[in-house]
Amino acid sequence: MRVVFDSNVLIAAFAAHGLCDSLFELCQRGHQIVVSEQILQEVERGLTRKVKAPAPVVRQVLSYLRKHCLIDRPVPVPADACRDPDDAAILGLAAAARAECLVSGDKDLLVLKRYHESVILSPRQLYERLRRKN
Repeated sequence: MRVVFDSNVLIAAFAAHGLCDSLFELCQRGHQIVVSEQILQEVERGLTRKVKAPAPVVRQVLSYLRKHCLIDRPVPVPADACRDPDDAAILGLAAAARAECLVSGDKDLLVLKRYHESVILSPRQLYERLRRKN
């Protein structure tokens, strides 16, 4: 399964040992994680500014993501596809990657429930679905 992670989920996965970290590891083992350059930039900003991670750690995380994730480009998304225009890029990435799942904690995305082929789930929802299958 192809999975797109929102940048905040990725930041949480690398900033703390918790649900997002466990979900990322679970998806790494049996699924393809898709990111974009924009998501990588957001992860870099978040780890640097919010988490205050040291520069070498941030570089290591970005290198890991580049090595272990598929990097794709978003397709254009209609302006009315979501409430928050800033979310259009992640919807476009999910569509471009033909991802089965988009993982986010963003309420503006979660309210959509689906975009094209992608079901939109919170980290908890996807984690529970994957754990039931295993």
